[in-house]
Amino acid sequence: MLTDQWRAQATGYAGDPNVSTPNLDALAASSVNFENAVSGMPVCSPFRASLLTGQRPLTHGVFMNDVQLDTAAVTIGEVFGEAGYQMGYIGKWHLDGHGRLQNVAPGQRRQGFDFWMGNECTHNYNHSVYYDNEDPTRKIWDGYDSFGQTDAALDYITDRQSSPQPFMLIVSYGTPHAPYHTAPEAYRQRFDPGEIELRENVPEHLHEQVRKDLAGYYAHIAALDDMMGRVMDTLKQTGQWKNTIVLFTSDHGDLLGSHGAYKKQQPYDESIRVPMLFRIPSELGLDIPAGKRQAVINSEDIMPTLLGLCDIPVPAPVEGVNYRAYLEGADGDGIGASAVITCVQPFGQWNRLMHGGREYRGLRTQRYTYTRDLDGPWLLFDNEQDPYQMTNLVDDAEHTALRKELDSLLQDRLTAQGDEFRPGMDYIAEWGYPVNETGTVPYTH
Repeated sequence: MLTDQWRAQATGYAGDPNVSTPNLDALAASSVNFENAVSGMPVCSPFRASLLTGQRPLTHGVFMNDVQLDTAAVTIGEVFGEAGYQMGYIGKWHLDGHGRLQNVAPGQRRQGFDFWMGNECTHNYNHSVYYDNEDPTRKIWDGYDSFGQTDAALDYITDRQSSPQPFMLIVSYGTPHAPYHTAPEAYRQRFDPGEIELRENVPEHLHEQVRKDLAGYYAHIAALDDMMGRVMDTLKQTGQWKNTIVLFTSDHGDLLGSHGAYKKQQPYDESIRVPMLFRIPSELGLDIPAGKRQAVINSEDIMPTLLGLCDIPVPAPVEGVNYRAYLEGADGDGIGASAVITCVQPFGQWNRLMHGGREYRGLRTQRYTYTRDLDGPWLLFDNEQDPYQMTNLVDDAEHTALRKELDSLLQDRLTAQGDEFRPGMDYIAEWGYPVNETGTVPYTH
């Protein structure tokens, strides 16, 4: 269950005072909850490519939106399919690079998924394009697309309840990504902007606008929470709740006014931290108790962890870490101590021309966030003492030793990954991507 731009803080179980998410709260109560999960490159297409390949952006090459994932990539769809699983995909794809609203043609471009009711990318949630399996005709979801996509998922699950062949289904919702004010009226009426509590790092001049936008954002979330409930109910009614792993996460967060900015790409927690719940039924014979985990898990770790939980060998091209041993209580090798966070080339809503975007590499540990730009150390936050990341300690004399320690650890990680941390345009030239004056790939090409 994949959502778009849902920041980690925005659920009832995470303590958000503005929204009620009873279905997700119930899921969290029976799941492993990775409280420090991050989107290592917090933007749509890069996350999705890492989810499918288990690789980092500079390896799979999708470090910007609206470029195509290599059709020869070894993907989660192919690996599960070769292990005997039926593979289904419903909703937003954003990995084809042939233009938004265009069909992702059957075959290699669908990366191993044989059932398909998807679209490349749209944020018009009430007139939402999709393509149905082999039919090249453009179709429109009836009404609010999250409802139609959920209906399709319930049909998929129900149709396979008596099949001896296992399935893997990705349901990829477009919300709660902007536009914020397009959820059904019944959900929008639940949230009064005047009653929204803001995070402390939202500057005063943005308060009125952010309250309005958060009201719409939470309306999308409330609708999705209901859809999560419908999926869980169907798994139970069809007898599949006890043998189905459920993963709930998002491709990145949304600043929504924090630090005076919106959307993603930036290394602040509202952008990089995502919800991540693994519900692993005890009936599968895995000794993995539910509860909170502090390990920092990254985007490329999802594929190998799911493979590990399903006893499927992790293929050689995968760079992420299989967290199964950690979940079963193993210790050592520093698993989950930190994750590398990256912006290869700032673009779009955080381009360098108009919004001060910059390349960076950084670490998110269980306590600290440290980032370096091309000029040197940039940000250092103690997230335990400063949860809203309002005090940059990078030039603080008392934290010099800590900064040097984190910088050395970051450099070790970059060296191990073969990341030379060059200017973004070097990578643009290396991969041959066309960009406009803001450094953005023109998706109409």
